[in-house]
Amino acid sequence: MHKRVAAIVTEYRRNSHADMIVGRILEGFNYDGKEKPGLQLVSLYVDQFPANDTSRALAQRFGFPIVRSIDAALTLGRNDLAVDGVLCIGEHGKYPTNSRGQILYPRRRFFEEVCAVFARLKKSVPVFSDKHLAASWEDARWMYDRARELHVPFMAGSSVPLMWRRPALTLPRNCDLVEAVQLGYGPAEGYGFHALEGLQCMAERRRGGETGVRAVQYLLGEEMWRTLDQGRWFRPLLDAAVKLVPVHAQEDYRPLMARNPEACVFLIEYRDGFRAAVPIMNGWMYEGPGGGFIFAGKLKNQDQLVATQFYQQLKAPMAHFSYQLKAIESMIRTGHAAYPVERTLLTTGMLDALMASRADRGRRLDTPHLAIRYQPADWPFATDPLPAEIQR
Repeated sequence: MHKRVAAIVTEYRRNSHADMIVGRILEGFNYDGKEKPGLQLVSLYVDQFPANDTSRALAQRFGFPIVRSIDAALTLGRNDLAVDGVLCIGEHGKYPTNSRGQILYPRRRFFEEVCAVFARLKKSVPVFSDKHLAASWEDARWMYDRARELHVPFMAGSSVPLMWRRPALTLPRNCDLVEAVQLGYGPAEGYGFHALEGLQCMAERRRGGETGVRAVQYLLGEEMWRTLDQGRWFRPLLDAAVKLVPVHAQEDYRPLMARNPEACVFLIEYRDGFRAAVPIMNGWMYEGPGGGFIFAGKLKNQDQLVATQFYQQLKAPMAHFSYQLKAIESMIRTGHAAYPVERTLLTTGMLDALMASRADRGRRLDTPHLAIRYQPADWPFATDPLPAEIQR
């Protein structure tokens, strides 16, 4: 039996996150009308309607209502929940940017209004919130605490942990991972978050599970390379990751990145002594097969480094979103998150602190509030053959 879902989105247009997630419920995992998840979209709330909006045409085609409030999306005008799950997709659209360069998507507002319905009806269903929980730590922590208060099965985050991995690297639980480098590309907030999620889905598998982050620092220009030369991050790991970059400039990355305003490095110190660096390689890395999210790690007492590319399909059907939707469907069916929302609570807090470090000219910031402990899950990443590209 199909589970009924409401979708709460900022905007719905071709290749938006709403299209990548909700569109698969309507049109199939590969937008061909064939294999579909066991979900039925019964209502859609859209916050903004751009000129290239596609939600209204889809509503006519598939027969679901576009409602005027989040309350109506969950209840369909009745005094009871009309859905088995909720998708909050606060990505894309015209929203303000704060002084730190963080886009203020209404993710907390969406979740707060969903929870207001739950509280009024004294009933909750699973909720997925796309990407980082919120721009600010305060909003993210409020969302996490409110979900626990109302016993809401809650999941969030990036599709990166679910992408194909080439080579197919799975770190065992309780491995002795001691250092890591995770390559990514900017903009620093919007895409840097994906790099942090790629890092964290590996880092959380080290011995003892996750214990949280002690401090972060955001560095750019020559300063990022100075800290590399000082050994604060890990040249052999950077070299191992760079070898997996599919397309890049022929020149040395140091001068090219030093001149690019989006190039930077995130330095992350974990509470248990684990260290990681996330170089944002704009100016040197180009878009190529599978994209540029690449992990390299050092295991204690092992000379050989481990490395993998999180491989994303860059053209339609962009099938890495299918694996995210499969995890969402599992949560809606079982009432249990496929992987811990604490991962995204931590990466959200890391990103907010990093943006604060950037605004403070690269000052190292202690993060006692990020003493977040959790254990990893063993939800699988994509291993099926890559679907053929299509025209949409």
